[in-house]
Order: sequence, then C-alpha cells, then structure tokens
Amino acid sequence: MPELTIGPDTRVTLHFAIKLENGDIVDTTFDKAPAAFRVGDGNLLPGFEQALFGLPEGAKTSLTILPEQGFGQPNPQNLQTMPRENFESMDLSTGLLIIFTDAAGGEMPGVVKTFDEQNVVIDFNHPLAGRTLTFDVEIIAIEPVVSH
Repeated sequence: MPELTIGPDTRVTLHFAIKLENGDIVDTTFDKAPAAFRVGDGNLLPGFEQALFGLPEGAKTSLTILPEQGFGQPNPQNLQTMPRENFESMDLSTGLLIIFTDAAGGEMPGVVKTFDEQNVVIDFNHPLAGRTLTFDVEIIAIEPVVSH
C-alpha cells in the first residue's frame, strides 16, 4: 500500500508556525495542541493547503508562502478615510487596531494608517496582506477521509 500523503480527501494533524520575514512568529501550535483539519474544509488558506500537498506523515519542513498564496496583496480600496470626529473619544496612534462593526453586525478589524485634525485613514486589509510568510510544519498524522 503506498504511503499516504496530504491531498484531497485527507484529514491532517500537524504542528505549524507562521513567521514573518524578520522571524517574528505570527501564530504557532508547537507550544500547544496540534491543529487538525480536513483538506478543503476552509480552515487553512488554499495556498497553505496546496503547499502541504504530497507531504507524508512525519515530515518536518519549512515552506515559503508568497502573498498571492497567503493573504493576498493589499487592496487600495480597503483604505477608508473617516472624519476625525468619529474618533473623538480615542487616543489615536498609527498602527492602532480598532474593531469596527459592519452593517451585518460582524466585526471588522481596521488599523489606523494616518490621521490629522480632519481625517483618519483606516486600513481594512488583512495585517498579513503583502507579506511573504514562512510556514514551518511538522506532519503528525494523515488519515483518509471517505466521501459518501
């Protein structure tokens, strides 16, 4: 029987660390319980999933995820200028994360890009948009998923 590798119709248990270009860790499971997901279930970005395809159980590797495979490139349309008076009660600083509520009641994180006396520019792009990431993985288990 051929060795099972990661691909469609598999459930994967793994440890991972996502790192920025400078080595800062954005997210990791190496210090806690491993992550488990079914390929295609939407828990992992498609680019991260694709990068794992073909890896066998026990593999330990470091993968480079380009922005197009990760969180995409920043979209200039995701920058929004808002009146400064909307933020009167806040002590603003560049890089400050603010959670906004969208029309549907969902949360939308935005980061203060710039501000002056009149306006505040908020960046609604994903904080990792435009970043090349390193994806360190250790594959713990791979199980076939039987489709019905």
